[in-house]
Amino acid sequence: MSKKVLVISGSPRKDGNSDILCNEFIKGAQSSGHECEKIFLRDRNINYCTGCGVCNSTHRCVQKDDMAEILDKMVNADVIVMATPVYFYTMDAQLKTLIDRTVPRYMDIRNKEFYYIITAADTNKANMQRTIESIRGFTEDCLSGAVEKGILYGLGVWQKGEVLNTPLMQQAYDLGKNV
Repeated sequence: MSKKVLVISGSPRKDGNSDILCNEFIKGAQSSGHECEKIFLRDRNINYCTGCGVCNSTHRCVQKDDMAEILDKMVNADVIVMATPVYFYTMDAQLKTLIDRTVPRYMDIRNKEFYYIITAADTNKANMQRTIESIRGFTEDCLSGAVEKGILYGLGVWQKGEVLNTPLMQQAYDLGKNV
């Protein structure tokens, strides 16, 4: 059965390491017949949450930016991939801003399969658990029926493109292929 896969790339660098792995994941998922779309957060206008609380009753944000469209895509996806480089042992600001702005409709993002792609200069997988736990704080603790399906740890990559010609490329492809 074909699934709708939404890949959210939090990389601030076009063709940065986490973004490259997103593309490989997509190639794998498409090879298995899944419909894929990537949202490159850097290219979107997503303002910070102002904490005004209006969305608690209206389920709409008062801000007029790209977030309403992205939320629709998240609600309609079967699979969501959240990708981020790791900065100071947590997700980057782009992904965190997106998560904060899901408040108007986060209860509609239910019964999704989630994959996480993280990249870091650090080579110690244990140090990446803070990042994973912060993402899980959103997916597992806030989203009804969320199921974690896989994590790709892209460790030891810092400079743009370092992930190329590493086993991580095949791992990303295989992760997508097995959606």
